[in-house]
Amino acid sequence: MARPDKGMTTSSAAELDRHAPSALHSQISDAIRARIVSGTWPPHHRLKAEPELASDLGVSRGTLRRALLTLIDEGLLKQVQGRGTFVTTTLLEPAVAQKLSTLSEDFASQGIRLDTTVISVELVDPPGYVGALLAVPDGDKVLRLIRIRTTDGLPIALLHNYVRTDLAPGIENTDFSTHSLFGTLEGAFRLKIGTARRTFSAQAATAEVALALRVPGSAPVQYLEQLTFLADGVPVEYSDVWINSSELRVVTFLARR
Repeated sequence: MARPDKGMTTSSAAELDRHAPSALHSQISDAIRARIVSGTWPPHHRLKAEPELASDLGVSRGTLRRALLTLIDEGLLKQVQGRGTFVTTTLLEPAVAQKLSTLSEDFASQGIRLDTTVISVELVDPPGYVGALLAVPDGDKVLRLIRIRTTDGLPIALLHNYVRTDLAPGIENTDFSTHSLFGTLEGAFRLKIGTARRTFSAQAATAEVALALRVPGSAPVQYLEQLTFLADGVPVEYSDVWINSSELRVVTFLARR
């Protein structure tokens, strides 16, 4: 059960700088955003009622509502009629943009159930660019794994993975509805995954992506391209991932030093 917000008290009003050039509503949205991204306010967390929260902050309800609307537009908060304002369950923590972790690992770390629907598992001749990136030996086939990730019944990601079968022979026999790809490579095949190169961009949803993610055709989606290497630098996996950006956002923290 979601618990009411206890993270902002009357002392929170002192956190606002009424002489700063940034507007009060921006300061409030920044403060709430920091609590969400840091995990202080986890998914399903319920905020105090607007009148009480506005009183705690020493601002008008209009100023508070403007701050909340900013975060609702960003997908960090959602309002449920008659129940209140909650932290969304589809915020992806910074790990996916900062370290080599998977969507399933990131959601598991947040205590969020992630379901997998396997669309296909087959051995195929690698597309030209995939074969080149993975340095697939001449004549070898690769595993092509297509899956949809969902949470609370909402599809959030479509994944196309290609894996070198010379490094993981028989991997096509794995039940990927219950086993993760990286877990299988590391556990069943004793491969040590080392690094990956990830590229993020925006794309218009193709017919396949729109159907899988239940979004309108040509709707904007976030696209992630990944090339994964073993600890010795040998490429082992290539993936295309399309993310429903209306349900999930990738957040990252950056340090100057």
